[in-house]
Amino acid sequence: MCKHHEHLLITVIYFAIFQKSKQPARSFLSQHLTKLRNSFYSEFGISSVRYSSLQQALYWAGPDRSVTYVSMSTSPAHSTFIIQNLKDSYQIGEELYVMIHARDFNHNPKLYGGDFFQAKLFKNVFVFQASVFGEMMDLLNGSYSVRFLLPWVGQAQVAVRLIHSSEGVQVLKHHRDTDSDRVFFNGYFKGPGPNGTRLNEIVKCNVKWDKNGLEKMGTGDCCCEYKDSRTGEGWRCQRPKSLPCSARVYHSMGGYNNRLSEEEKILMTKTNQNVNHGDIPIIKIASSARNESIDVRDKCRPGLHTPVPAGFYLNDVWTSFVCKTHQFTPQTTTQCLKDKHIYMMGDSTMRQWFEFLLKAVPSLKQMNLHVQYQAGPLLAVDVGNNIDLHWRAHGVPLRCLKTEVANLHYISNEIEDLAGGPHTVIVFNLGPHFTTYPLDFFTHRVLRIRKAVVNLLQRAPETTVIIKTVNTGYKDVFGSDWYSLQLDKILRWAFQDVGVYILDVWQMTSCHYNIENIHPGPVIIKNEMDIFLSFICPE
Repeated sequence: MCKHHEHLLITVIYFAIFQKSKQPARSFLSQHLTKLRNSFYSEFGISSVRYSSLQQALYWAGPDRSVTYVSMSTSPAHSTFIIQNLKDSYQIGEELYVMIHARDFNHNPKLYGGDFFQAKLFKNVFVFQASVFGEMMDLLNGSYSVRFLLPWVGQAQVAVRLIHSSEGVQVLKHHRDTDSDRVFFNGYFKGPGPNGTRLNEIVKCNVKWDKNGLEKMGTGDCCCEYKDSRTGEGWRCQRPKSLPCSARVYHSMGGYNNRLSEEEKILMTKTNQNVNHGDIPIIKIASSARNESIDVRDKCRPGLHTPVPAGFYLNDVWTSFVCKTHQFTPQTTTQCLKDKHIYMMGDSTMRQWFEFLLKAVPSLKQMNLHVQYQAGPLLAVDVGNNIDLHWRAHGVPLRCLKTEVANLHYISNEIEDLAGGPHTVIVFNLGPHFTTYPLDFFTHRVLRIRKAVVNLLQRAPETTVIIKTVNTGYKDVFGSDWYSLQLDKILRWAFQDVGVYILDVWQMTSCHYNIENIHPGPVIIKNEMDIFLSFICPE
């Protein structure tokens, strides 16, 4: 298919989508606030002003007109960026500003915002392995300003990527809010049958969330519904033909309902492309009279603000701007974790931390709990140093292999069941498994965990609680970085005043030279773990 016809086909689908889903952003914001005010405010003690601040943070600009031709959408090949007031040389610690100008496929300047760009400053990755994240500001007129801190001595260059066009973001938003069951799950039912036989049935399951557009499984007595008595969250499975609802034993990932047209699929493959830059200027950075390097002297403690940038890589080592961190050896890691109960809860990116510590602390031995490894729970102990290390998945919705339902616990319930204290470390994350659901569903889950953490810190204030933020990785309609970024904002908003540690991995994964993967490479994991251990053992 030639590009002209390809664009023509995509045009048809764009016209249908945007005419159907377009609504005034402010009107939507007002409706959303009204819909959620009573439940969120009364149950979690969140003021209307504070909840309004979240909605403002989540607001994302979009096209201010009907996009009737794909050629009107943002083209990375035709968009450009320039370094403002470029100088012959800079001093370490100075700031550099870059302006991005978005253009469509017809070379016309874009006149509205909403494009999802990411930018980084980097040094020759084959020699110095240096990079830093750029702070992006949407000027809402087709231009974007990026601020960089210059944190090392030597040379640097700018790189800009278009992750999704503003038009592509509207497609993602539309499917998130109306097509949540495009990821579905299996429920496995087992029980006695006639004449001493055993029956096995597999049915489709998903979240029961009254406010979203999950696939209608039917009406009347169509479904088995499971409501957690403590969180109030619901889960729904199609009713088995022969077995009762109580016979549900296993859970697994079911599959994907890809409802994108062939034209939309083509469009979604055109993500994460570099912006046309021509000859990239070389930035020269010299030491200043006061500074040979930039570092932070503040001791790590709960409640610290995460700046942008949150740190930078140099020689593949992350220097944090949040607090002073250290590089840990197997010996110092063991010493740091001595006499500690470490509870890790979340997804497979958190399980990477569990696996890292198994290798980093040779005296840690994993016990065989005879469970499905991908979902856990997992346990490792070091009897000599009195260390016990736990990991378990965050509960449904969970994209995993077949695992016992009884082993899938909600994070808030787990936290409520812990005594806490000076020897207890809790670290958790949420993200990729929630990208297909409306934001209010995720917000409810996060606020429930927040309530459990607040209660824990009231009864045991010396407990260490760490939150690992969402990292970059996916670029599709099932798990885009744009989805993850909004979940990340909710997570930070909910815990900004609770007195916990926030470990920012969004910037660490988005500016590293490794190919982005939802499961970051060993170099990134090592740097994440050094921060984690610095939070536990700041001295």
